[in-house]
Amino acid sequence: MEKQEFLQKYLVERRGTNCSKWDGLEEKFGEKDLLAMWVADMEFQTCDAIVDAMVERVRHGVFGYSMVPEDYYRIFSDWMERRYGFPVKKEWVRFSTGCVTGISWMIHAFTRPGDACMILTPVYYPFHNVVTNNNRKLVKVELDYAEGYFTMNAERIEKAIVENQVKLFLMCSPHNPAGRVWTEQELDEVLSVCQKHQVLVVSDEIHQDLVFEGRKFVPAAVVHGGKYRDMVITLNSATKTFNLATLIHSHILITNEKLMETYDQFASGLNRTEVSIMGMVATMAGYEQGEEWLENLLEVIHDNYLYLKETLAKELPRAQVCAMEGTYLPMVDLRAYVNPDKTQELVQKKCGLAVDYGEWFGENYKGFIRMNLATDPEFVKEATRRLVRHCLTSGE
Repeated sequence: MEKQEFLQKYLVERRGTNCSKWDGLEEKFGEKDLLAMWVADMEFQTCDAIVDAMVERVRHGVFGYSMVPEDYYRIFSDWMERRYGFPVKKEWVRFSTGCVTGISWMIHAFTRPGDACMILTPVYYPFHNVVTNNNRKLVKVELDYAEGYFTMNAERIEKAIVENQVKLFLMCSPHNPAGRVWTEQELDEVLSVCQKHQVLVVSDEIHQDLVFEGRKFVPAAVVHGGKYRDMVITLNSATKTFNLATLIHSHILITNEKLMETYDQFASGLNRTEVSIMGMVATMAGYEQGEEWLENLLEVIHDNYLYLKETLAKELPRAQVCAMEGTYLPMVDLRAYVNPDKTQELVQKKCGLAVDYGEWFGENYKGFIRMNLATDPEFVKEATRRLVRHCLTSGE
């Protein structure tokens, strides 16, 4: 399908649908007439196969207690093996209502109040909250940053682990909002440090399918031929891939039998919910029939990124659009044009944009914004035009 055909078919108006991204603007930002470039979901309808499968299930008219069919595990494993060399066994799979919920459960299952949990900042802000709200010690290690590119610093990570007796590392891969798809070498270096100090790794890989520019996503569990698999718990989902967030359905993958026993014992005490029927139906249809739709979507997102990056390089050459190897949420460093403390005034009040601000992801990132590019190219062009106009006049 050509790009324009994809846009014509799948772009959808979301205002007036109780959409957080648009209808929640006033509650979140205090203004309703903003161009929404925040929060990680899309202006695109999901693929036809998912809609058709869900409609068929709805027409059955019964939404009672349901089992996970054997076909689910086969389809999921085929997707993971074909794309990432990670065939998944049924006995490794548990379910949760979302990856952040899964992180919370892992914290409860494998640490105790007061234990240290490590994150690499800047990182998706629920990573901060899920640690502190569960009465664990939050250990923040800064990523290295230079000219729009973030990297992990293994020496600094090891120092933080030793000094704080870190028990659990919450890894974001691909990293939101740094936009990095960690190489196998990078992962190997950091996972080796964690193995050395017996740190359990919980790897949130929800953006695994959203990768660009020839990058290869490597699940933590397959690094170095699976060397670290027994100390890694993987969280992933089809929700970011196919825009299915509120179907509340995600995976917990635990390959180590002892870790699984510990988790199952913890989970037996939860007020547990059933697996989401519609989440299962949608995930199966997406993984089995949604690959062409996904490839078309990735083209649109990447073109949006190139437009933003190339336009700002020309018009605001001292601004820095950070690397977007993965996710659809690049950071933009505006500090050369605006006082970091005045970023919200410029971006919201003058540009009329709703974005995620850098300090939400880490206190050292004032002056950065995160922009959602899984959207209408015309929105990206308009947002870019506003940034250029007002950044150029911000010092007047």
